[in-house]
Amino acid sequence: MIRLENVSKTFHTESGAVAAVKNVTLHIHAGEIFGIIGLSGAGKSTLVRCINLLERPDSGTVTVDGRTLTALDDKALRHARTSMGMIFQQFNLMPSRTVFHNIAWPLKKQKLPAEQIAARVRELLELVDLTDKENAYPSQLSGGQKQRVAIARAIASSPKVLLCDEATSALDPATTRSILALLKKINRTLGLTIVVITHEMAVVKEICDRVAVMENGFIVEQGDVLDVFSAPQATVTKSFVDSTGNLSKLTEMVEEQSPVVALKPGEVLARLKYLGRSADQALISRVSRQFDVDCNIIFGSMEVIRDATIGNLGLIFSGEPDNVRDAVKYLSENNVQIEVIDR
Repeated sequence: MIRLENVSKTFHTESGAVAAVKNVTLHIHAGEIFGIIGLSGAGKSTLVRCINLLERPDSGTVTVDGRTLTALDDKALRHARTSMGMIFQQFNLMPSRTVFHNIAWPLKKQKLPAEQIAARVRELLELVDLTDKENAYPSQLSGGQKQRVAIARAIASSPKVLLCDEATSALDPATTRSILALLKKINRTLGLTIVVITHEMAVVKEICDRVAVMENGFIVEQGDVLDVFSAPQATVTKSFVDSTGNLSKLTEMVEEQSPVVALKPGEVLARLKYLGRSADQALISRVSRQFDVDCNIIFGSMEVIRDATIGNLGLIFSGEPDNVRDAVKYLSENNVQIEVIDR
């Protein structure tokens, strides 16, 4: 559905040139939810604006649904953009117009009959669960309701692609979950290809099929969300993954000499990650019995990402050194990733 080939974009400012996107190649499949994650200034918002050519790349090509947008003139580009909707962090609703008229705006620009517009708006209000807010004004809505209106407006013209630029960043966690659930519903029922720009790994693992990680304008890693989440390669990706759980605190606790991770002679502090079948087995209790070691779990979590279970544990092994070594080896042989933090 979307093909970016060697796309670059540089801004020229008073203080000099800023290369926001550098030689990016991405292929996004029809009907998938694709995440682009990065820290502030990584270039992700510029990249998503290159997809619909709100920012025209300096080099490279952008193709959406078989049309090479970078080769179109302004008139043809305006027409091509009707197949792409976009939502933003700040909603961008017209404050002087009701919910009905905000959603109807792109349909009126197409000069559709009034009865057809009304029918489409009410269909969308039902889809986004706002049938009782038709005559309300944006100032009377919560943040989540405003974003639902923005989503309805963005898909009013039945686009094939929906671009979401930090669409949940201004929302509280509960509202964020409801908006992500709505986006998944739209993706599933309408077959819409959705591109999600975010700085939160929790958003990616909740909604996306695949993800690309940006840093300093480059794509440093991309792939299936489960693969990236379970075995991150780039340093920035590991940081994002760590931000979704407590295990990153282990190293900090060691550095701070926390009594929680204070070790006695022969003890080993380790971080474990396991997925798939390994996560469904009682491996910890098994190694405790089989190798005569104590396993003191400091903290841990279990998550389900795309129907696969991922487990994370921080624990202290206690016992005879040879037994501890054999227990660690056994876990490694059973597809458990083990990182020894301290001993």
